[in-house]
Amino acid sequence: MKAIIFDTFGTASEVAQVVDLPAPDAPGPGEIRVEMVAAPIHPSDLATTAGRHGAHKPVGPEPLGSEGIGRVIDCGADVSHVSPGDLVAAPARGTWREIVVGPARGVAPLPSGTDALQLAMARTNPRTAWLMLTRFVTLAKGDWVIQDAANSSVGRYVIQLARAEGWKTINVVRRESLVPELRRAGADVVLVDGPDLDTRVLEATGGARPRLAIDAVAGAATGRLARALADGGTLVNYGRLGDDQLILDAKDTVFRDLRLRGYRSQFHLGAMSESDVAAMYAMLAERVAAGVLSAPIEATYRLDDATAALEHAAREGRDGKVLFTFAGTAG
Repeated sequence: MKAIIFDTFGTASEVAQVVDLPAPDAPGPGEIRVEMVAAPIHPSDLATTAGRHGAHKPVGPEPLGSEGIGRVIDCGADVSHVSPGDLVAAPARGTWREIVVGPARGVAPLPSGTDALQLAMARTNPRTAWLMLTRFVTLAKGDWVIQDAANSSVGRYVIQLARAEGWKTINVVRRESLVPELRRAGADVVLVDGPDLDTRVLEATGGARPRLAIDAVAGAATGRLARALADGGTLVNYGRLGDDQLILDAKDTVFRDLRLRGYRSQFHLGAMSESDVAAMYAMLAERVAAGVLSAPIEATYRLDDATAALEHAAREGRDGKVLFTFAGTAG
């Protein structure tokens, strides 16, 4: 069985290794064995190999890959809600391998007849977008949300989810060329970042200020989003594309009562009931199946081409996601 592993920190394309591993044993009670179909490469995967974002140092070879989908090969005892042949989300991490065994709990059959590549990305980034939109501020129809890195996968899901819920988005990008593309994708307002961002936000919204800001860049970009917020608004940071520091003016936090929150999925998932988590994933999968949620795809690779795939995924200015595909992807 082919798999991609790493055993030391470094640039993903340099430290990731394609190896042959023994095929996993038959699933035990409560487990399923899944033949992988597709698995995306996320920035968090690259951060893991680099030792960023709290990644733990591997004590030995560890499989890589944080999500994906596959077809159930067989089920262990006490598993009746999925069957061999069902398309499901991978039941464990380490999805850049041909076969994954893991708990069947929380796994459900995915909608048939849906683009497998889109379904392979239906959990991590859509979940991040949904939880940031719903866990910090209660939005009403017509409310505005502002975000930077709006052309990222998470940013595009924010646009799509907000539009489906009746919320309006102000989308901040760094290149003028992205404006028409994001407008076609459903963005209400797209602005190129700059020191007068807050003034241009007011012009674009007719004087309305958002109560929620979503920040993936950090650095001075955080402060520019904060200045565009309504008094008492909340800024959620989930990344550091630009800087390790968040630069905020104390006048905004002290005199305008702005809140700064950090986002990490496991904190919010841990506070949710199993049924609520399952309902969220089902909703996201249904919206992918309906074409409401999608992400652009730039390239697919086989596991043997791991170096090229990881170099491509790390490239700046990409126009879509990079995924690994396996035998049976088109099925």
